[in-house]
Parts: sequence; C-alpha cells; structure tokens
Amino acid sequence: MVLPVPNSTTPFWRTELHELDGHRSTPDLPSECDIVIIGAGFAGAALAHYIYEDNPSPPSVVILEAREACSGATGRNGGHMKPDVYYQVPKYIRKYGVEAAVDVARFEASQIHAVKELVEKEKIDCDFVLTRACDATLDPKLAEDTHRAFTELSKTGVANLKDVFYAYGKDAERLSGVKGALSCFTFTAGHVWPYKMVMHLLQGVVRKGANLQTNTPVTHLPKTPLPDGRWEVKTERGTIKAKEVLLATNGYTAHLAPQFKDRIVPVRGICSRIIVPKESSPPFLPYTYSIRYGAGMYDYLIPRPDGSIIVGGAKPAFWHDPSHWYDVSDDSKLVDQAVPHFDGLMQRTFIGWDNSGAKTDRVWTGIMGWTSDFMPYVGDVPGKPGQMVLAGFSGHGMPLILLSAKAIIQMLRHGKAFEETDVPGIFRATEERLNSTKNEILAGHNSSPAKL
Repeated sequence: MVLPVPNSTTPFWRTELHELDGHRSTPDLPSECDIVIIGAGFAGAALAHYIYEDNPSPPSVVILEAREACSGATGRNGGHMKPDVYYQVPKYIRKYGVEAAVDVARFEASQIHAVKELVEKEKIDCDFVLTRACDATLDPKLAEDTHRAFTELSKTGVANLKDVFYAYGKDAERLSGVKGALSCFTFTAGHVWPYKMVMHLLQGVVRKGANLQTNTPVTHLPKTPLPDGRWEVKTERGTIKAKEVLLATNGYTAHLAPQFKDRIVPVRGICSRIIVPKESSPPFLPYTYSIRYGAGMYDYLIPRPDGSIIVGGAKPAFWHDPSHWYDVSDDSKLVDQAVPHFDGLMQRTFIGWDNSGAKTDRVWTGIMGWTSDFMPYVGDVPGKPGQMVLAGFSGHGMPLILLSAKAIIQMLRHGKAFEETDVPGIFRATEERLNSTKNEILAGHNSSPAKL
C-alpha cells in the first residue's frame, strides 16, 4: 500500500499556511454523500470548483486528502504554467497523427488564459503573472536536432506557431540572457503561487457546502460497487458511500485503482528557491525559463515577484540513476546528489549574474504522476461505472488540469460525452491504454533521453 508519507520536505509554497490547511469540516466523516473527490491539490480543487460553479442545487461533496490540503505535487512544483506549443509536437505527429498533436498543443495553450480568467474572476491572490517562457538550449546536438525539427514543423504549416519566436545561432545568447545559448524559443506562459490558488478554490467550495477532510487517507476502493451502484470509500476514519468517486490522486492513483499500476508511476522530482541579497541588483529576468543541457536534461525556473527564483529539475545530477526517481513515492527525503546543483546556478547560467550573490534558500522534493505513454488520464475509469479520473500529468499538470477538470464536470453534471468536450481524445482513459505493456518512461531513459 503506497500512501503519501508523513514528515515530507517543506516547499516554499507551504511557508504561509492557509486556515484550511488541516481543516475538517465536520468532526466525523459523513456516512454517505453524492460525490467523493480523493485529492485536494489542483485537480481536486478544480473539480470541486466546477461542481459548485453556477449550481443552485449542488450535490453533497466530500473532499478527502491524505495529508494537509495541497501538500502533494501541486504544492511542490515550480509554479510554472508553461504549455508545450512546439517541442513535442513533431513526436506527437509521428505517434498520433497531425490532428491529435495539434489538438494537444491548442489545448495546452488555451489553459494559460483560462487560468488568468479564473484568477481575475475569483479575485485570487496568488501572484499570477502572464509572461513569456524562454526555452534555451546549450547542447550543440540538441540545438541542431531541435532546429531541424522546428524548421520542418514550420514548413508543414500544421501547427499554430504564431505565438512562437525562435532565435538560432549568434542571437540566441543575447536574446535569452543565457550564457552559451545556441537557440531559444519564447511563447506565452505564466507563473503562480500554486498553493494560494488551490487554497482559494477550496475555501470557495467549503463556503458553499463542500466537506473538506484533511489527514484522511483513503485506504481502499472495492473492485465492484454496491448493489445500489454506490461505491464504498474506505478511510482510516471510517467508510463513505458515494454515488460518484473522482480520483484526483496523480502519483498515488494505483494505490486505489490497481489497473493503473505501471500506467501511472510515482516519480520523485526536486525543486528549490534561490534568493538574492537585498543590496544586490542583478539583471532583470524577463521570462520564465527552461534550460536544456541535453536531450531530456533540463532545469526550469520562474522569477518571483519577491525577487527570489524557483528552480526545479537538476536532472543532470541524478537522472542517470532511475532508483533516485522512478517508482519513488517518498517526498520526505532529498536527492542528495542533486542538492549542490542549485548552488551557483544563477551565476553560471545567466549573463550579468556573476556577482549577484544569489544563493540557495530551500530545497524540497515532490511526487509526480508520470504515465507510461506521457498522456494524462481523463474521464470515466474503464469498467468502473461511477468512477472518474483526472491524474497522470507527467510533471506537466499546470497547463493541463483546469480545463480537463471543467470537462469532467461537464460530463458529470450535464451528461456530455467525452467527444463533446475540448479535451484531446488521446487523454481519454481507455482499456487499450490500461492494457498496454509499453513503458515509454523507462524505454526512453534507457535508449534516448530525448523521449523523456
């Protein structure tokens, strides 16, 4: 049985705790409800938000969280809301066809403005910034391969690249501000304080009647429903009977739904906060960044409004050994080999930062849910009527979750078919995907990191 561990490392995002962090709406669990949502991160909060949005007669909802609210992957990520509008598109075209690949890119790009609209509509104080992302490549072979792929993608005209600016060669270093950059791409992206955004959404639904129960791990879901069609959701504090169960469990999904074993795999990542002395005046960072050291090897970072920088990845330091990250569900321990990677990162990476005094303030780990085909699972759980899933974001959930959650609730509330939503068809949870024995995570790692 794999549950979130206690005593997890403390991310920067959880240094200002919300009043609902360890909240229980009622002293005891209700014995029954209409909908149980398992997981109180971005996925669970977004699902709850859309259940209650513009709903004069909402169902009864219980949100169960194994630890504190937003203490899993959402509260541990880099706060980077960056769509993939070009990088993986050629691979997806080869694998799924042009229409599907373009659909994924379109869906991801639309999320950034959807989150902006949500933040503005709900007046969420979460440091949301709409900006540009910059992908800077340092490795000559990767720069050449990416240039070739992007040139071909541009010639075909199949992808919408209107928002993408590309510099290759001598201009890349100066335009990106990254030392030794051989190419750079910029496009619309955003960044956010993810914990504050999620807690605002949870507070909204609790005020509307949702029952939030933190520190309540779900220990078991039966293989079959009760004769009346309801599901018994068993926890350490009792059992709830529910008409619908929504799995927003990401890296821990297989614990409750064994059919996802080896399909959604817990993967440990590492992230940090870098601070700059107040007396220092480092150059302005105009973008969020992905720094690509080689195929599959990268750091990502966001500049915070408070002057600090959140940096995640550190892959060159530990990714060669899967025992550090693959099928690892323990976020209470750091990856010791990776911690030194963050020291001096700003100085060695960015032009003009040599004397900035930037230093590592905090390092933490988090558990992602990577899928064996790198596509999330969205929609009805095959063979489990009354169960739906929104999980498996492969470390890329921020530009995937919001509109996927909206679509699930459209299916649940309004009876929409999956095909009637905006979610790309290749995200759908199907028997075919669950029965596949392919594992692109390890296959890509063992043969060509570019597939990661």
